Amino acid sequence: MEESTLFTNDAIVFGLLMLALGFVFYTSSQKEGLWSKFYKIVPALLMCYLIPAIFNSLGWIDDNTSQLYFVASRYLLPAALVLMTLSIDLKAIFNLGPKALIMFFAGTIGIILGGPVAILIMSVISPETLGGIGPDAIWRGLSTIAGSWIGGGANQAAMLEIYEYNPELYGGMVLVDIVVANLWMAIILMGIGKNKSIDNWLKADNSAIEELKVKVSSYAESVVRNPTLTDFMIMLALAFGAVGFAHWGADGMSEYLLGNFEIFSDSKSALSSFSSQFFWMITIATAIGIIFSFTRFKTYEGAGASKIGSIFIYILVATIGMKMDLGKIFENPGLLGIGLIWILIHVIVLITTAKLIKAPYFFLAVGSQANVGGAASAPVVAAAFHPSLATVGVLLAVFGYVVGTYGAILCTILMQIASGS
Repeated sequence: MEESTLFTNDAIVFGLLMLALGFVFYTSSQKEGLWSKFYKIVPALLMCYLIPAIFNSLGWIDDNTSQLYFVASRYLLPAALVLMTLSIDLKAIFNLGPKALIMFFAGTIGIILGGPVAILIMSVISPETLGGIGPDAIWRGLSTIAGSWIGGGANQAAMLEIYEYNPELYGGMVLVDIVVANLWMAIILMGIGKNKSIDNWLKADNSAIEELKVKVSSYAESVVRNPTLTDFMIMLALAFGAVGFAHWGADGMSEYLLGNFEIFSDSKSALSSFSSQFFWMITIATAIGIIFSFTRFKTYEGAGASKIGSIFIYILVATIGMKMDLGKIFENPGLLGIGLIWILIHVIVLITTAKLIKAPYFFLAVGSQANVGGAASAPVVAAAFHPSLATVGVLLAVFGYVVGTYGAILCTILMQIASGS
């Protein structure tokens, strides 16, 4: 018998999430006492993610009965990207150098290799976990996780179609995807609070990142003003006007590609992910923000544009936390074991690469999330370092869509070989 959710009204759920965010921001602002010591260990951003997860685990709220994540990811995320990109310095972004791309592709390679290695290790530890023949074959189901972790939801759906995994068993794969990916995101968020120590251990040169932060902060200070109601209305008009245009453009692009090119409408095609409306929505919203950065709208950074964007991002973080049910972590230990080993290989490849090229933790964290989390969480992690860096997360996540299906197919071929099928 299914457990009932205590609160299914989204107005109540949203109220709980905002109370949680308010609680975290209030307690984390305390300069002395117990809370001050607590937040030196646990980052405030992690708590914004973890408290909704606890609410979900207690049965108070449920992502499956709520539309809040959909609203946050489709409306607030693109609005946040526009507001955070207003003051972007593209030249400074490019000056970050090739390390961002290297770390992204290191993350991709870690996922491609992690799948087959996890199967080989689990075949020794728990061979019964790897059972199933035909449509029930475990490697077919794991192909959907590969699609999700390299690209995103569209790539995941493509892999389900390509390898025709049993739909009745698909829920177990989705659970592993969500649990392991969210656990790893929680660890990444914890690392952000220790990023200076991690950078020292990696012997990383993060001067380009610091220079970008200083540039944006200096510009914001040079145009800072006490915002009026008109300022707030104009900023929201820019943000949500852009969101509306991004949705219109995304719908049009998706319909055009699906209606005129068979390769995009074929769910088994590696290019099918480019017909994703979410992909085009994020891409168009970011492009609009970049265009605005070359106009006088850039001065709205001084009125708090990125702060409003940050509010939207934190709401998104809370709705992502709703997806995590801590009670289900050990529900399927064998399958979960594969996921944990898989993500561990991904992490080992990332850390090794970062150590070799002396890449800052920022590139490691965002490069990983651009793969595993995609366009919804990569900007969140990037913005946690500084709002001006959100665009880096988006640009890398776009690469995830590009290589997602191809990388997942290669990973699946290796997993099929590792399974002896």
